[in-house]
Amino acid sequence: MNWSWLITLVCPLMMILMMFGMPGMRGKHGHGGHSRKQADVEKLQQELNELKLQNEQMRSDIRSITS
Repeated sequence: MNWSWLITLVCPLMMILMMFGMPGMRGKHGHGGHSRKQADVEKLQQELNELKLQNEQMRSDIRSITS
């Protein structure tokens, strides 16, 4: 009896099972994901505000240099 067809079917099935068992997949859909996302958003908002302040300071410096 030829069992090569079984190997052909088992390989993709095992790959799918391994992908769902990976730790990275659970981190995205696990508990605490919302609070982590909220913290990331707040951090990015703070960085954006700092960059805006730096941009305004540079514009002011450029205006004073060109005047």
